[in-house]
Amino acid sequence: MASSQVETVSTNADKAKLGLAAALVLASLAGFYLLGRQGQTVQWGVLIVGLAVAAVVFLWSESGRQLVAFGRDSSREVRKVVWPSRKETIQMTAYVFGFVVLMALFLWLTDMTLEWVFYDLILGWKK
Repeated sequence: MASSQVETVSTNADKAKLGLAAALVLASLAGFYLLGRQGQTVQWGVLIVGLAVAAVVFLWSESGRQLVAFGRDSSREVRKVVWPSRKETIQMTAYVFGFVVLMALFLWLTDMTLEWVFYDLILGWKK
């Protein structure tokens, strides 16, 4: 049985950093909409700067550091993947298309057979 450790310890400083990041996101969104008369350059500038500062504050928190570590670990795992060759990819795609065609034919034949049995034989509704 594999045991996984879940760490839920969060300091007040981390909670404050996350709260500040959330407040900065909300403030940048509010600034974007409230500064509509100042022009699009000012609007987008306030939004982009506010979101960038919020991202920096988030990345300084423990949650942000864990997210960065997760991203590094994920990219390291993706580099370990053995991708199929072009020939293998084409073969597998052909198998899938072939199966889809066979399944479509089977379902069509089943539908036509059931239609014939119910409408022609049982109910007598000829077309």
